[in-house]
Amino acid sequence: MDNSVSLNLNINPSVRRRAEEVLSSLGMSMSTAVDIYLTQISLTGGIPFAVTIPQAPSELNMDLMSDADLSAKLSQGLAQAKAGTAVNASEAFAEARKKLNG
Repeated sequence: MDNSVSLNLNINPSVRRRAEEVLSSLGMSMSTAVDIYLTQISLTGGIPFAVTIPQAPSELNMDLMSDADLSAKLSQGLAQAKAGTAVNASEAFAEARKKLNG
């Protein structure tokens, strides 16, 4: 007999929905995924992945740009905005993530 305990968790609804979509495609329930996660914590003695602050891709990180590069990107963005061809930030970051992930 499986001894189980119920957990009551507060989760951001959009995070839950996206996670459930992924888990569903894997044929796994949220309960199974949480059980796997907690098992890995107990086996590894910590969170089983790096917990870090996401970094902007270098081509978007103004701290890594020269003044000339930053000025060129700002000018390009202004020109795109004036021409009505600019994309919103979420689309730009999604495209950058695709490039990083191959």
